[in-house]
Amino acid sequence: MALELRQQLKLNQQLFMTPQLQQAIRLLQLSRLELLETMQQELQENPFLEEGPPEDGVDSETVEDLRRDGTDDDAYGRELNRNADWEDYLGEFASTPRLSQRHETELPDDIAPLETRYAAKPTLESHLLWQLRLSAMNETQKGIGEAIIGNLSSSGYLQASLKEIAELTSSTPEEALHVLERVQLFDPVGVAAHDAKECLLIQIKNLGYDRDPVLVELVQSHLGDLEARRYKPLLRKFRLDFEDLKEYLSIIQSLDPLPGASFGGGDPVYISPDVYVYKIDDEFAILLNDEDLPQLRLSSLCDAKINYSSEKEKEYCNEKIRAASWLIKSLQQRQRTLYKVMESIVRQQREFFEHGITKLVPLILKDIADDIDMHESTISRITTNKYAATPHGMFELKFFFNSGLELEDGNQVASESVKALIKNFISEENPCTPLSDERLAEMLKEALQVNIARRTVAKYRTALDIPSSSKRKKHF
Repeated sequence: MALELRQQLKLNQQLFMTPQLQQAIRLLQLSRLELLETMQQELQENPFLEEGPPEDGVDSETVEDLRRDGTDDDAYGRELNRNADWEDYLGEFASTPRLSQRHETELPDDIAPLETRYAAKPTLESHLLWQLRLSAMNETQKGIGEAIIGNLSSSGYLQASLKEIAELTSSTPEEALHVLERVQLFDPVGVAAHDAKECLLIQIKNLGYDRDPVLVELVQSHLGDLEARRYKPLLRKFRLDFEDLKEYLSIIQSLDPLPGASFGGGDPVYISPDVYVYKIDDEFAILLNDEDLPQLRLSSLCDAKINYSSEKEKEYCNEKIRAASWLIKSLQQRQRTLYKVMESIVRQQREFFEHGITKLVPLILKDIADDIDMHESTISRITTNKYAATPHGMFELKFFFNSGLELEDGNQVASESVKALIKNFISEENPCTPLSDERLAEMLKEALQVNIARRTVAKYRTALDIPSSSKRKKHF
């Protein structure tokens, strides 16, 4: 068969996302802090966008000219190029105007104290370097000390050998060891040890407890036995009774095996809720948190009759005005979507807001999507990195979505509710006879009428970072 060239016309459908639509979708999944940064950046880059209370200052003829000159898309209609009246928007989307006004002045008191926003811990490295610079070491020794501090893990352990430190600082291993011993006595004592055993021995020596050979040998050779609560062999070996061993355990437990863990890696991140949920009488009020978010509006330059020097300059200005209008509209849509989703969550999880986490019911994204007639992907984006302040604490919106376990009557109970009950049961147990996973499964069946396997209880217990019953057991 001969080869030949042909021209063909083919029609097919293709999804095309404009930059404006991409921006609107991106705004949905931004956290509150990221949203604030985005708004500040747009204020700096767009000359036709400014911060201030809404005004009716944009000429409708200017907007209509932009539509003719730029695009015929209905998304850029007259109403989108008006200033965003955020104050009216808040009243429109509050659950009731009366409740909104009633709590308007109460919001700052319900937020964490001001000092918690600025509380910051020094890093382990900066804390040790500060002590190093104030020490009586010479410059060579301080250089070795800096190398040691620079090779510490987040837990405070030294991750390099003395030989590596010596090669790094052009010194001898003996000099590096001398500096290391001094650094290990910095606050927190035991830092720069190679492992937990060495760290505890340094602290014991610093406290003067190294004169007791039993305590030293317990740390040197029997930490595994102490962790596994194998006490009887230790009692026989050292000829101790339970009271004596209890005193040794009390001393060891007062030591810190992870001296660097109490130091953060930088400033803590303060979480400000995106939405507040209040209970007033028998109803719940939902208030969006617009505090500190700038109010955006189109600049008065949009009204000015600008004499453009070129068609390119006119096109640039028109594009910036359209971008500012779309941003304002997208921000309004974001807040509107967030409110609708939170309102649906309150309806679906009303028992949680009434009584707490034990009443949380199973919920999936599709339930909310069907309730408010939106796509599941939109619900997923708007609940990402968003937090709600509720009568029972602050929770990420993703927290309200969880799987369920089948009850005997055909209903379901949320997995988070089961975890909460497990945690509550264990907190009230007798430490001498801790509850086994089998017993927890029986108690859950009695409380919830749910058939739950032992391995499921073990999985939930592990997720809660709770050790097994053998490790929780106390012999005295």
